[in-house]
Amino acid sequence: MTSLPDIPLPSSIRSRHVDGINGLRMHVLEAGFETRGRPCVLLLHGFPELAFSWRKVMPALAAAGYHVIAPDQRGYGRTTGWDPSYDGDLNSFRLLNLVRDALGLVAAFGYNSVDAVVGHDFGSSVAAWCALVRPDVFRSVALMSAPFAGPPPLPFNTADAPPRPKPEDPVHRELAALPRPRKHYQWYYSTRQANADMHRAPQGVHDFLRGYYHHKSADWKDNKPYKLQGWTASELAKLPTYYVMDLARDMAETVAGEMPSAEAIAANQWLPDRELAFYSAEYARTGFQGGLQWYRCGTSGEFIAELQTWSGRTIDVPSCFISGRQDWGTYQRPGVFEAMQKTACTNMIGCHLVDGAGHWVQQEQPAEVSRLLLAFLQSARAAG
Repeated sequence: MTSLPDIPLPSSIRSRHVDGINGLRMHVLEAGFETRGRPCVLLLHGFPELAFSWRKVMPALAAAGYHVIAPDQRGYGRTTGWDPSYDGDLNSFRLLNLVRDALGLVAAFGYNSVDAVVGHDFGSSVAAWCALVRPDVFRSVALMSAPFAGPPPLPFNTADAPPRPKPEDPVHRELAALPRPRKHYQWYYSTRQANADMHRAPQGVHDFLRGYYHHKSADWKDNKPYKLQGWTASELAKLPTYYVMDLARDMAETVAGEMPSAEAIAANQWLPDRELAFYSAEYARTGFQGGLQWYRCGTSGEFIAELQTWSGRTIDVPSCFISGRQDWGTYQRPGVFEAMQKTACTNMIGCHLVDGAGHWVQQEQPAEVSRLLLAFLQSARAAG
């Protein structure tokens, strides 16, 4: 690790490692570390990102008086102690073990609780489960770009009519049978070949990530999301190809067709090439399998029974949702955005769609995201 290059960070953010976090040596970015006694905020990234994705909001949170901690999560970046192989220990990547990682990191820094856990993309799921399972530690939660529907339900009223085995979801077969055959990206990400498709992309990791980030950003002008009517092949086929892919294409091929021009890349202010180069160097070194294991935990259905322990429970600490107005992630699972606001979160004090941002909201519109997070933290503290 000592031979790795420096991270291109603002001077107010430092990089460090913390040992002994649930079997990990965790790489952490930290701001507001200069003085003791500050309230803490924990930031959890998604895929394919890193703690680095929070670099633009961390200084604002620290300037407001917070100790801000952002780890490379299990499977990512400079955090070590996880198995990088497809055939490795999938169990270690399940949601509740990711919550245990977060809990261990908070404790390692000497906190009994944090003012907020903030999660983006798949990190939003981890943050939601942190708040659901340990509301005494995670005293508020900000979910970003991926809404939360609540825990899976237990089979109910089955004593005299035992439940039948759950049938296979027909949507995947129906997607493949469409006139334009399609497949869902999460199930593609769960395949053995997905990591190699991206890690050994014909265009190289750097250009693959440039195309991927562009395709899901507000810069891609066809990102005009709206509510879908249901989890059916005909409705899901309305999603862009980064979510519902053409059946015969892998993800590298999918985003290659949407590669921005050299002029657009040169003009990009939210992710200039010198910053993208850090992402691409890290993923070229580690591959993508660590993050893909998270998707496999979900699509396998293997860990649903464990999550059903919290069936019927809600997130009762103060919560908010922040997403880009041009982000399809808000609506990619029909009904979840509404369920989050109506049932899953009982104390939601803000739901914000930020104009001029796609999926990478805290990178595309960091000033507005910082403002919204600080307003939420103030409101949550007052409510608490």
